[in-house]
Amino acid sequence: MRKKIISAVVVLAIIVLLALPKLKLWSSEKELPQRDAQAQSKGPSALRVEGVVVRPSKLDNVVVVTGSVQANESLELKSETSGKITNIYFVEGKAVRKGDLLVQVNDEEIRAELIKQKFNRKLNQDIEFRQRKLLEKDAISQEEYDNALNKLNTTKADITVLEAQLEKTKIRAPFDGVIGLRYVSEGALISTSTPIANLYSISPAKIEFAIPGRYSTQVKSGLPIKFTVESDTSTFNGEVYAIEPQIDANTRTLKLRALAENTKGLLLPGQFAKVELILGSSNNALLVPTEAVIPELNGHKVYVSSNGKVKTEIVQIGIRSNTQIEIISGINPMDTVITTGILQMRPGLSVEFSKLN
Repeated sequence: MRKKIISAVVVLAIIVLLALPKLKLWSSEKELPQRDAQAQSKGPSALRVEGVVVRPSKLDNVVVVTGSVQANESLELKSETSGKITNIYFVEGKAVRKGDLLVQVNDEEIRAELIKQKFNRKLNQDIEFRQRKLLEKDAISQEEYDNALNKLNTTKADITVLEAQLEKTKIRAPFDGVIGLRYVSEGALISTSTPIANLYSISPAKIEFAIPGRYSTQVKSGLPIKFTVESDTSTFNGEVYAIEPQIDANTRTLKLRALAENTKGLLLPGQFAKVELILGSSNNALLVPTEAVIPELNGHKVYVSSNGKVKTEIVQIGIRSNTQIEIISGINPMDTVITTGILQMRPGLSVEFSKLN
């Protein structure tokens, strides 16, 4: 029994000795320096980040403000004379042409007086003719002829006055447009202050808006705008045609007006408009995502990857949008700007890009 135990221990010891080299529990002195060199050559693992390759692109310098749609021309129709309305010739909500007769006020008395004065004119013309012939023969004095001529001219002047008064009884459209709702009916007695209806010219439409006063030196007539209205998802285009020559002292804003085509009648006076005023455009702007730019006490900086290593670049920024910032100086086209892992960045850090735009 004792011999068997000794034999088992010997066999077990041999097996352990044979297995030790495979377990690599020790290494030779030559192997240790080789392993250390391999570990140093690999170094620390690179940080995985995302980035963007900066390429020149088009950039519009846009100011976004709110405004309102206005009619190109609008007025409240009123009569130039008091009286009773005898006829209404327009239909509410319909288009009218310049010069169309819209409303007729009673003109019977003026017409009767006009007929009377026209008879007087014929009589005075005959008298003036006879007096002129007699004057040529020295049969009457110059004074007598002058009296006859004056009476004729006075009659003609009275007729002109009556014709003007007659025209005031007719209310005509002063421009092409659309009539709104009327406030009177035929037979109503009106005065010069009685509103009859509103007339609107809505093609083209005016867009009125105000921009911060700091942009006053950059605006001029002819600048393009884009805008949307709350009742339509379409984007409309317009052009600035007028600029208020002063900055509002209360709001420190500058008021502008633009014209926009409205042949389809989609723009109505009073609509709310969201306006984008394009102050200028650049075709070679360098843009980076806003999250890549880090504000500092004395400016801004970005992290750039060069040969897999992080570099810090001090930059000067320009126009800012919701998602991008223009870089005026500090980086060059085709530089790779890091956009993620910003808090972990430091110069010299190794990075590897998981996504590069």
